Amino acid sequence: MKRITSALLLCLFAATTVLAQDRNIRVMSFNIRYNNPKDSINAWPNRKDKVASQVLFHQPVLLGVQEALWDQMDDLAQRLPQYKFVGVGRDDGQKKGEFSAIFYDTTRLQLLQSHTFWLSETPEVTGSKGWDAAICRIVTYARFRDRITKKEFYHFNTHFDHIGKIARRESAKLLLEKIAKISGKLPVVITGDFNATPADEPIRVITDEQNPLHLKDSKPLSKIPHYGPDCTFNSFKAHETAEDPIDYIFLKGPWKVLQHATITQTWKGLFASDHYSIFANLTL
Repeated sequence: MKRITSALLLCLFAATTVLAQDRNIRVMSFNIRYNNPKDSINAWPNRKDKVASQVLFHQPVLLGVQEALWDQMDDLAQRLPQYKFVGVGRDDGQKKGEFSAIFYDTTRLQLLQSHTFWLSETPEVTGSKGWDAAICRIVTYARFRDRITKKEFYHFNTHFDHIGKIARRESAKLLLEKIAKISGKLPVVITGDFNATPADEPIRVITDEQNPLHLKDSKPLSKIPHYGPDCTFNSFKAHETAEDPIDYIFLKGPWKVLQHATITQTWKGLFASDHYSIFANLTL
């Protein structure tokens, strides 16, 4: 009888663990580096399977990609059959220019709404470039319903300008305003390459607790200490190039962060991108 009871308890514990895992929302943010033939051995044809394999192994429910050109979006869509994506090219609102797209696991999430706006003084004007930005930048967002928990939430994904200091600051302000207006009281996940460290103005604007619209960085909220280096940019080199991240997963609402990591996998010394992907395991 004791053996049967112990075995039953073990089975119940295992079932509960699996169920809890199934309810988690695993999120990945990944600047996959645009398809540049000049990258030689690090060019996209040599990296696309590496990027896809990282996604397939870590099984994110949500994946925000940055710098993806249309051919890269197509390559990933073919390699990730369980996922669909939303997003447009930043140059023409269709297929031209880099995407800040969202891939989502269709077995887990139901897409309810999606849209893209531009980080500029005229966010609804396709291709508009804001402030002192070097190029036009976008935010793609989507509203989802979790098929398991039936809860709804938003995911915003973006890539801030790499040159314009004013543009990055104003983009941060616009992002906060848009999230508040669009999402209302619903929880939000925000992924992106912000081209700024935690000490830089854009991140300070986003995380300023004096601002009622502020967002929380998922990294320090993790129940398990962050895994991997802090820096998220490697420049295809053996060591990360700095001490601090420029890629983030921010949160709005009652999320709990179970894990947070910087994924640094290499294949014979070669990387999937010049950025590391970052990963957070969340629950609502």
